[in-house]
Order: sequence, then structure tokens, then C-alpha cells
Amino acid sequence: MNSKLNIVVRIDLDHARALVIAKGHITVHSVNALYVVVKRANSLKEGLDLKLDITHARVDKEALEMLRTASETHHLPARIDPKQAPCTIHVLAPRREHAPARRALIAA
Repeated sequence: MNSKLNIVVRIDLDHARALVIAKGHITVHSVNALYVVVKRANSLKEGLDLKLDITHARVDKEALEMLRTASETHHLPARIDPKQAPCTIHVLAPRREHAPARRALIAA
């Protein structure tokens, strides 16, 4: 998997929906770039329902917790959004693979 972060944004303003798709490696450092994109999408229309699809990304545990916190509080971190505008963000997280089990299947 590529460690470079690739982000695509799809917005439907008529239905007040946005989908942010991130691929690559999301770390505690690169999550800030993701927050900036989410903030920009969120600013396009009040009450935007925003989904963050990271199902095809490799996400560090700490970064995933940061994203889940934003989802639960409905706010992005203050350093990213000092005005703390409401942000309804739903995180579609990657399924966890059990690496040892998968390796055993491959070896068989």
C-alpha cells in the first residue's frame, strides 16, 4: 500500500451530503491534512452530512481515535477550526484484518 495520502471529495449540495475518501497511510501527522479537507467541505453548506471513508486506508490506531473523537463531538480539533463550527462527520473505518490468520491461510 502506498504511504502517500490520496484524498477525493464528492459533494452533493442539493442533498447536503459530502463523501471524503482517503487512501494511503493515515498517521497522527497526516490526519491534520484530512481535517483541513473535511473543514473545507463542511464550510460549503450548513448542516452538511459528511462521511469520511477510510476503509481502503492504513490507519494508525492513534489517528483513528482522533477521527472518532471528531465524529463523537461533532467538532474538528480547535487548532484546525478555531471557530468550532458544527461538523457532522461519520467515519467509515477500515475492517481490521487478523494478519497472523491471513498469513496462515497464505502459507497453507
